[in-house]
Amino acid sequence: MAIEALIIWLVIGAIAGWLAGQIMKGGGFGLIGDIVVGIIGAVVGGWLLPRLGVFILGGMLGDILNAVIGACIVLFILRLIR
Repeated sequence: MAIEALIIWLVIGAIAGWLAGQIMKGGGFGLIGDIVVGIIGAVVGGWLLPRLGVFILGGMLGDILNAVIGACIVLFILRLIR
């Protein structure tokens, strides 16, 4: 993986984690925690949404929306556990 791709993943993860924290109305996990939740959310959203027949825009905006939806799901599960 190129360094640019890794940076893009981190930026999308940070944005998605922060947005999911704002949407879910609760304390976040800090910058690093939000990035991790956002990246995990991107994986969850990228895997789950197409299987449900949900396809969101293309490009970076679609990737961010996908990651935000996945991060909201991950945050919901984490808050149920905690």
